[in-house]
Amino acid sequence: MSRIGKLPISIPKGTEITVQKNVINVKGPKGQLSRTIDPDITVAIEDGHVIVKRPSEQKKHKALHGLYRALINNMLIGVSTGFKTTQEVVGVGFKVAAQGQVLDITLGFSHTIIFELPKEIKATATTEKGKAPTLVLESHDKELLGMVASKLRSLRKPDVYKGKGVRYAGEQLRIKPGKAAAGSGASK
Repeated sequence: MSRIGKLPISIPKGTEITVQKNVINVKGPKGQLSRTIDPDITVAIEDGHVIVKRPSEQKKHKALHGLYRALINNMLIGVSTGFKTTQEVVGVGFKVAAQGQVLDITLGFSHTIIFELPKEIKATATTEKGKAPTLVLESHDKELLGMVASKLRSLRKPDVYKGKGVRYAGEQLRIKPGKAAAGSGASK
């Protein structure tokens, strides 16, 4: 049995979940989400818990069992408490500003980048003196939030020599030594 798949999911207060054939709808204070699951997997709601069951011990069913349990759990957490990710924009002259659903990002290119966010995501940009500008993204959809955060990071990935770029808060970079640290092999 799948270790993750067999765990029951408790339904948070103020959250509704409905299962119709192979479509799961979750509604809560932060919003609502819907997901279509594989018809082989069965989802049941029993006394305040969601139980995910699989029909057989096939490798495919084992994989889907744990996957759908995790996805349903993320949906329930998202609509009740929500998800948040923080990114830092590190570099001299690098800036980020949020005006509603539009981000204005300066990353050292010859132009500023205008990035439009999906309506499900709320952004907050802060700049403190002596620190790198930070961007906080919040949403009830974990999958969408991760995709947008990844897209923002891909605009200017952290440089392995100087550390400049867009990175997740707390992300550890292995900075490579430059040419000067390679040794003094000057030609004579």
